[in-house]
Amino acid sequence: MNAPAQPIHFFRARPQPATHAECDHGTPAVLSDEVVTLTIDGFEVSVPKGTSLMRAAIDAGIQVPKLCATDMLDPFGSCRLCLVEIEGRRGTPASCTTPAEAGLVVRTQSPKLQQLRRGVMELYLSDHPLDCLTCAANGDCELQDMAGVVGLRNVRYGVGDQVVAGRSGRHHLDSRKDESNPYFTYDASKCIVCNRCVRACEEVQGTFALTISGRGFESRVSPGMSEPFMGSECVSCGACVQACPTATLVEKSVIEAGQPEHSVVTTCAYCGVGCSFKAEMKGTQVVRMVPWKDGRANEGHSCIKGRFAWGYATHKDRITKPMIRAKITDPWREVSWEEALAHAAGEFRRIQATHGRDSVGGITSSRCTNEETYLVQKLIRAAFGTNNVDTCARVCHSPTGYGLGQTFGTSAGTQTFKSVEQADVVMVIGANPSEGHPVFASRLKKRIRQGARLIVVDPRRIDLVDAPHVHAEHHLQLRPGTNVAVITALAHVVVTEGLVNEAYVAERCDDASYRQWREFVARPENSPEALEAVSGVPAATVRGAARLYATGGNSAIYYGLGVTEHAQGSTMVIGIANLAMACGMVGREGVGVNPLRGQNNVQGSCDMGSFPHELPGYRHISDTTVRSQFEAAWGVTLNPEPGLRIPNMLDAALEGSFKGLYVQGEDPAQSDPNTQHVAAALSAMECVVVQDLFLNETAKYAHVFLPGASFLEKDGTFTNAERRISRVRQVMPPLAGKADWEVTQALANALGYPMAYQHPEQIMAEIAALTPSFAGVSYEKIERLGSVQWPCNEGTDEAGTATMHIERFVRGKGRFFPTQYVASEEKVTRRFPLILTTGRVLSQYNVGAQTRRTENSRWHEEDRLEIHPHDAEERGVKHGDWVGITSRAGETVLRADVTERVQPGVVYTTFHFPESGANVITTDSSDWATNCPEYKVTAVQVNKVSQLSHQSEWQQGYARFSRTQEALLAQAHHTAEAVK
Repeated sequence: MNAPAQPIHFFRARPQPATHAECDHGTPAVLSDEVVTLTIDGFEVSVPKGTSLMRAAIDAGIQVPKLCATDMLDPFGSCRLCLVEIEGRRGTPASCTTPAEAGLVVRTQSPKLQQLRRGVMELYLSDHPLDCLTCAANGDCELQDMAGVVGLRNVRYGVGDQVVAGRSGRHHLDSRKDESNPYFTYDASKCIVCNRCVRACEEVQGTFALTISGRGFESRVSPGMSEPFMGSECVSCGACVQACPTATLVEKSVIEAGQPEHSVVTTCAYCGVGCSFKAEMKGTQVVRMVPWKDGRANEGHSCIKGRFAWGYATHKDRITKPMIRAKITDPWREVSWEEALAHAAGEFRRIQATHGRDSVGGITSSRCTNEETYLVQKLIRAAFGTNNVDTCARVCHSPTGYGLGQTFGTSAGTQTFKSVEQADVVMVIGANPSEGHPVFASRLKKRIRQGARLIVVDPRRIDLVDAPHVHAEHHLQLRPGTNVAVITALAHVVVTEGLVNEAYVAERCDDASYRQWREFVARPENSPEALEAVSGVPAATVRGAARLYATGGNSAIYYGLGVTEHAQGSTMVIGIANLAMACGMVGREGVGVNPLRGQNNVQGSCDMGSFPHELPGYRHISDTTVRSQFEAAWGVTLNPEPGLRIPNMLDAALEGSFKGLYVQGEDPAQSDPNTQHVAAALSAMECVVVQDLFLNETAKYAHVFLPGASFLEKDGTFTNAERRISRVRQVMPPLAGKADWEVTQALANALGYPMAYQHPEQIMAEIAALTPSFAGVSYEKIERLGSVQWPCNEGTDEAGTATMHIERFVRGKGRFFPTQYVASEEKVTRRFPLILTTGRVLSQYNVGAQTRRTENSRWHEEDRLEIHPHDAEERGVKHGDWVGITSRAGETVLRADVTERVQPGVVYTTFHFPESGANVITTDSSDWATNCPEYKVTAVQVNKVSQLSHQSEWQQGYARFSRTQEALLAQAHHTAEAVK
């Protein structure tokens, strides 16, 4: 349904009556520079030629009645309510599809138009239930509104079982309601066949899951081939629900709770797209999340997670009381905040007094706000007195920071998401936007449907390779682990076939490094033909992709964890940057190098100084000038030596020198590789403090549990993958009484280091004062402009920097580096003949702690192993069979999904469910520069097991440990209740 209080905008038409430009918050994408003047209801209006009459009327302050028109969709002209009269012309054309012309005299109101509109509305209502008082959409129904606008007071035709004015007729009032989707209902009896939902599915989402079935009177919206919504290709993005002008498609939460009475704009806490939403509320209860049309990252679109999967925030599993215990085998004991914080601080001080200052550390979260992450690294550095701080970004995008920092001078994407609308060629490497970044994927698919050409580099046949009306011109289906071989082969073609943009390179790039790189990639051993045996990609395909990227116009690269989570992740990022610079594809709209960040604040957690060698703003801890600024502001002396990374902390714990860990909003026991190694290291520590919403896997090894706050319970900012800083606004009080930043502050005070912030706005002011790229960032500016993009400082636009490196690279001259392919240590053998790679699915998120506690599990209820039919047949495995997967690190058991999405020799799984143990079998191999784990390449063997009782040893142990932990927690709650 349309959100209450949304501003109304319409598309302007292009000069040709049959086609129309898209609308960006009321601004046309393409309009003539010529301005025409016409008269509407006696008012002179001047608009660009091609503007629709409806839009021109709005500019004159005149609202034309409408039902099929909406600001998110192209004009359609089917409802026949927006009719107008034009002097000198016959008929009553639809204003939404009629372009403005000079000298037109237009009437939007007349007795004739009023009669026509009433007649149209009367026909609508003759086949519509008149149950407004009990309808879930009452107060938010456009059909109801338009009936009032046109002045309809009675219906002459048969309505329901009534006979009006002696007439009765056919109707659809007994149509069956589809309740199959857990988040919304489809009531066909209320459908007016306006096509808005069908068009939203096509134009906005790009899934094409809805159609109009039947003809004439029998026309009705149909998911697929008249299937239930849950059985169709619908991905539950909510675009159809938002587009529906009646209660045909309506959220079940609205049916249950009623219409919201106020709203708060905030930012989604799932992926790195950073969608803006209006949290529509009744008191402190969230009724629904509606994508905000003024959100710059999403412009009113959403995915299933952001739109519907917010119920975890009030799930019964939420822990809302602090708890402590002496040993991980003891029951939890609920305590006050004061006791929990004093106990944690005392333990950290005891450990440091016994084992030294560097025996403790902390891990920041990519799910927490910038302000919270900043405070955690400040706590570690200033209160603990060590640089042993790291972030979960270590295990996903740390190679992005290194690679782009070395080549361009800054570790972030170069463009906005909207920039893809000006791309002529898009290369997607190691990413699956349809699953991991669906709102960006919809924007990308739309651009492909408009004519842009697509290159996909991925071991799997992802959705983009062949989706409705979207087809990859080249699919480079490489073997996992051979990314660098492929990017070097692409560069070889560009160099040896004379496709380098020599003028760009001469002006923008370091000449010595370019010559060295050029000589390297031109070597015969780096040709597509020479590397074909290594990568498995036909040389002709590589050559075709290289030529298209270099000569196809504006070419943009978007990449994901399939690039970074490799032993050569940093090398691959450098290779991507090399290719983009050589072809002149950095520094303007429609091009660029853009990492698709996995979690909502991966970019922000890196920006805030979460790595052990960097202070906020990516400035090295050893820099005396930089360090002195922080020392003066924080009132401490900082250690100039880098601290321990996460893998180093774990290794040191097993060696006996690292004893205490503070983990905010992260779950390394599930998300990090070689789970058994992680569990052993956590078990060896004397004090593990976990701050989270739920008792996650890491909490099983914790001695102190501090309740966390969801994004709905806190204020702050997130920074998305396009460097966009957006506000997170509190919509309900923290269930545990404290937001995460307040907990960190209280812990610092308990440790004897004073912090006295009253609001996250003060924390951001401190960040801005100490971080040059954030110098112009403030809550006031974000509130006024909606969002800003760093760098935001003197010399940039007030809203920051949308496109990076326009005139020069941040580092000055762009720098090239040779990218020598080095085979992964994870090699297939007779014992381990298959390569396992991992990824995500649309309905689940990261380790699943949030989405597993929503109805999203209806779509994906377990992790499965994708295996090619050839490999399955060799092992006697059929679809749905249980199979054992063994690597040199461990073993687990999953159900098989036999599919040609993977190539022979490759298997694939997700990691959303802890009981699956996907990371039990991933190894500790990691990127040479950053220690980012090589999740994407694990040599394994797969064998059929007869039944689920053949669980791996780890899974059996996991089940026993989980039962024990649940029993201990239940005992703690029982004791707490008895005390009360």
